[in-house]
Amino acid sequence: MRTPINSSKRDLAGAKASPEGSPAPEPRRRTDPRGEVTRARAGMTIGKLAKLADVSTDTLRFYEDERLLIPAKKSEAGYRLYGEDAVRRLDFIRHAQHCGMTLSEIRQLLEMKADDRSCCSDVRSLAIRKKLQLEQKIKTMQAMSQALSELIEICTDEGKPVDDCPILAALESSMANQQHEPH
Repeated sequence: MRTPINSSKRDLAGAKASPEGSPAPEPRRRTDPRGEVTRARAGMTIGKLAKLADVSTDTLRFYEDERLLIPAKKSEAGYRLYGEDAVRRLDFIRHAQHCGMTLSEIRQLLEMKADDRSCCSDVRSLAIRKKLQLEQKIKTMQAMSQALSELIEICTDEGKPVDDCPILAALESSMANQQHEPH
């Protein structure tokens, strides 16, 4: 199975000999936008990855349990080690969450990315479905906000005892009406 997030095929760890037989100069160390040296990330422990991604190690373990993150390898001592692809994957997860995607939907996106049979329209369909869900939630929340505004408007005497509170009375009568309505 190929890794869902494109990973770099460059090997910055080993220097190759030049055609003249003398060792080639040490490969340049490329820094990423966070200023970290890429080479140093070839075998990050869960703690280093968590610190770099600004998440807890528990979050990373949860992502592993959810099959969203997979260690590149294990050390001789059994520690999980992560590569550069884990950093990219965590950025992907964070951005997808920012767009309202659930972990299940993120997993679907990652699976689509890994599946050669998937195409852009599959991803677009998932994004459209999510947008429609969000729009429905927004409408529902706007209706709830309007209902609360109406309840707040009927409560004009804040000094009344709780037993005479018009908001509580309106909520109770609404509940009683719903219980007596046929389904």
